[in-house]
Amino acid sequence: MNRELLKRLRELAGDRCDYCRMPRAYDPLPFQFDHVIARQHGGETVLDNLAWCCLHCNKHKGPNIAGIDPLSGDVARLFHPRQQRWTRHFRWHGATLIGLTKIARATIRVLAINDPDAVAFRAELMDEGVFDMASNEA
Repeated sequence: MNRELLKRLRELAGDRCDYCRMPRAYDPLPFQFDHVIARQHGGETVLDNLAWCCLHCNKHKGPNIAGIDPLSGDVARLFHPRQQRWTRHFRWHGATLIGLTKIARATIRVLAINDPDAVAFRAELMDEGVFDMASNEA
C-alpha cells in the first residue's frame, strides 16, 4: 500500500476506526487497513474498498463480507464505510454500539464490537473525556 493512499484513508476515517469509531490516538494497539471486500473475494487495494480500523475490529472481521443479523436471523452484508453512512446504521447507547439495521447488527456481532472488554475500554475513555460519541458519528 502506498503512503498517499494510506494517508487519504486515515483522513477519510478521521483517524478513527471505520467500524467502532475508536480514536487511533487512544488505542494502545496499532491500526491497520482492511480490505472491506477481501482480496480472496476479488476485492482490490483501492480507496473505495479500504477501511481504517483498530486491531480488534480487523482481527474479528477477517475476510468476512457478511454475517447473521441476531435479531432477524437473516444473512446481511457487513457495513461498508466507503459506501454507507455510519449514522444511518449505528448509534451509541453509552459505550455500547446499537445496530439500527441488519447490516449494523451483523457487523457489531461479527466484529465483536460490544465485547465486554471493548465496551469497558470505551467507557473508561468516555469518563476521561477522550471518546466523545457526538464526534464519533461521522
